[in-house]
Amino acid sequence: MTGKILLYYKFQPIADPEAVRLWQRDLCEGLGLNGRILVSPHGINGTVGGDIDACKAYARKTREYFRGIDFKWSEGGKDDFPKLSVKAREEIVSFGAPGELEVDEHGVVGGGTRLSPEQVNELVDANPDVVFFDGRNAREAEIGRFKNAVVPDVETTHDFIAELDSGKYDWMKDKPVVSYCTGGIRCEVLSSLMKNRGFKEVYQLDGGIVRYGEKFGNSGLWEGSLYVFDDRMHTEFGPADDPHYVQLGHCVHCGTATNQFYNCTREPECREQYLSCPECRESNPLCEQCSPRVA
Repeated sequence: MTGKILLYYKFQPIADPEAVRLWQRDLCEGLGLNGRILVSPHGINGTVGGDIDACKAYARKTREYFRGIDFKWSEGGKDDFPKLSVKAREEIVSFGAPGELEVDEHGVVGGGTRLSPEQVNELVDANPDVVFFDGRNAREAEIGRFKNAVVPDVETTHDFIAELDSGKYDWMKDKPVVSYCTGGIRCEVLSSLMKNRGFKEVYQLDGGIVRYGEKFGNSGLWEGSLYVFDDRMHTEFGPADDPHYVQLGHCVHCGTATNQFYNCTREPECREQYLSCPECRESNPLCEQCSPRVA
């Protein structure tokens, strides 16, 4: 069997998120899919993996309710997820501002202007003042980001509002800002939050880093690897020996170039993910913070 992973989201008003949650759970169980799905009054957000025919059937059925939903396909399968998790929440992206987000049948109201990968390059070519603003957490950006991007000092999506309100990014408010994230969903919300706070010219990369990488590989403005939220932990847009590939990540213990994250073995006390080369991982399977505790 050939496996695939689907990454998707759709903002649209949902009157009964619990009913949609139950439908999605039953659909995935019947098709033998694993992954994570969130449903809220604002829409749906998910990543699922399984047999390619099951993924096709899932996409077909889900489009019957979420018309126009965009599925991004990548290599992988069911085994890249430990289980199936389908939950109903206040938000499908946890910025901690459900009351600030407005959604209608067309999607997020008041968000940034959408740009295709080609339009992003055109904007940069035409305006040297363009600022790339990373809509992910700082850990994800360690192994990949757009060239010269501003990477906010945040550990979780919940941290963004305080970060935007801190004033440290006010210098960007009169510049063209391109927000970006893995598949585009976080920037749907982030760009609207930025506009609400006085950022005048805000754009969002339509389809996220995934779409940009599919279009330009390692030959565009993206540098490094893409962090992903399954057992792969990262993916690339070209072969390992691609001369355009830029290695950004480094082992926290010895500084060797690497793009591989590991979980600290002090779990459940420590939930830190950290970058390590295979040699250091074998001799010291602890994150940087926990390592000094080894006697």
